[in-house]
Amino acid sequence: MAKSKKRPAKKSVQKKSAPKKAGSKARTILTSSAPQPIGPYSQAVAAGGFLFCSGQIALDPATAQVVVGGVEEQTARVMENIKAVLAAGGTELSRVVKTTIFLKNMGDFPKVNEVYGRYFTGNTPARSTVEVARLPKDVLVEIEVLAQV
Repeated sequence: MAKSKKRPAKKSVQKKSAPKKAGSKARTILTSSAPQPIGPYSQAVAAGGFLFCSGQIALDPATAQVVVGGVEEQTARVMENIKAVLAAGGTELSRVVKTTIFLKNMGDFPKVNEVYGRYFTGNTPARSTVEVARLPKDVLVEIEVLAQV
């Protein structure tokens, strides 16, 4: 009598999928409470637990015009625009971890710093400040931020 050959039992194979990451899908932020983008970019993108905000300049969201006044008035408008974008992204100034300030004239640094300091109290974010040759709409200051959501 011939012995029947036993086939080895099939091992169940489980397909491994990539681990799901919380908030792994990027979300575009757009609010009418801040100036609309003047180019092919988003006001902000939420991804990986952070909100990456595009640089804000001193445009009045209601008129899309540069605010009247000097660097202090422009900085205040920029900060208000940033607050609006942060709120639309579900966060706030107290959760900002990094800012970058672009200045037309580094001589304006003390004035910008004074206005900026009114918005960031307590734990202040890391910051870089650079002088640039020119900014959009010939404004005097632009600020971008990175915040935790």
